[in-house]
Amino acid sequence: MKNYEAEFSNLVRSFRKRHMGKGPSQIKTTFCKNWAICEMEGNLSPVEKFIASAEDGKQMVRAARTEMVKEMYRKNHPVEMEELLGAKFVDLFVDIDIEKDLGMSIFVFDQDLEEKFNT
Repeated sequence: MKNYEAEFSNLVRSFRKRHMGKGPSQIKTTFCKNWAICEMEGNLSPVEKFIASAEDGKQMVRAARTEMVKEMYRKNHPVEMEELLGAKFVDLFVDIDIEKDLGMSIFVFDQDLEEKFNT
């Protein structure tokens, strides 16, 4: 299972780099039931960090980061992830702590990934 989780992390990084210009510096993926849970560090660009230092900046960056990431996956279906897992992408939940620069994405698939890859 660890190989699939590591490969999934690589796909998330490359997907975000391709569509956002920057991917997280570190990603740890865990499969739990039909979820691929990604814990991510080093998400913010220098410009986002600068914006977050302003009074209303943190909420602005957080809203942009969560909504824009979800929209990015809606517009650019993650085919590579589906091919790796042999499962259909269903939904995505995203949150980020701007001060700590820690993000969490939960990818929902149509199959139990934990059971499928627990060998």
